[in-house]
Amino acid sequence: MRVDLFDFDLPPERIALRPATPRDAARMLVLQGQDGGLRDMGVRDLPTVLRAGDCLVFNDTRVIPAQLEGQRGEAKVGVTLHKRLGPRDWQVFVRNAKRVRPGDIIAFAQGVQAQAGDRDADGGMTLSFLGDEPVELLLERAGQMPLPPYIASKRPTDQQDREDYQTMFAQEPGAVAAPTAALHFTPGLVAALAEAGIGQATLTLHVGAGTFLPVKADDTDAHRMHAEWGRIDQATADRLNAVRANGGRLIAVGTTSLRLLESATGEDGIIRPFADETRIFITPGYRFRAIDGLMTNFHLPRSTLFMLVSALMGRERMQAAYAHAIAQGYRFYSYGDASLLLP
Repeated sequence: MRVDLFDFDLPPERIALRPATPRDAARMLVLQGQDGGLRDMGVRDLPTVLRAGDCLVFNDTRVIPAQLEGQRGEAKVGVTLHKRLGPRDWQVFVRNAKRVRPGDIIAFAQGVQAQAGDRDADGGMTLSFLGDEPVELLLERAGQMPLPPYIASKRPTDQQDREDYQTMFAQEPGAVAAPTAALHFTPGLVAALAEAGIGQATLTLHVGAGTFLPVKADDTDAHRMHAEWGRIDQATADRLNAVRANGGRLIAVGTTSLRLLESATGEDGIIRPFADETRIFITPGYRFRAIDGLMTNFHLPRSTLFMLVSALMGRERMQAAYAHAIAQGYRFYSYGDASLLLP
């Protein structure tokens, strides 16, 4: 499909630079059924919109301080970690990459150093951290939270972002971007959902910086999707299959949870254990096998994520929903409001 079919105009003032306070005070636009209308609600209304027996599926990945500023000689170099390759090796995106050659040493803050490796097919390069300390400690010392470019270009990252850009479910370190739909959840909201008979489950997908890369191709068939590593264990797969067998719905919280669930599900609709990379690219025409709904934030124009929600609910309907959200003052992107899509 033509990528320009997924374009829309977003006023800059609709981009949220901070999350709602408290988190579950965010607004939520509800789309239900293929021909249903729009309902302006709040995240706190979730227990009344979902049904007893439904199950929300969260991503328990934890965001690491993956943004680094350094020097290669006299040149300033910006590095964003993308995907872990080994104990000390990462695939990274580099700002001012023309000044970095394989074998060069990049010096970051607090004495942290890394050696540049070969360039890769995704437009980045490999980076090997020097020394004996665990890379996690080096990043805590020298790194910053990797805010999306549309926020980082408008204000500096600060200490508050270390808390704001982490979900309450974060357990498994490895993401360089947050599964932002889950940022709306609080212990109080989770308790209210449980009281309403709505379950929860977790899986792990380490979100990569490639999630923010624009689609540069003119046609979706020519786009190369970034790879991300995910895991669903046997117990979780069994539990999720039981939910659907008992008539409940699986509601993915975030496109990351959805992509992993769909990657782990066969044509028979059975979710199986999964521990691998996924490059799944969902566009209109895709037949969903695992999920019955999606809670997600509002996405960038021409992005793979707007294509995904268009596949779930229909492109024209999502264009109309986004136009409504813009007109009604909804807040967009990572720190913005939510939508609940129930086809």
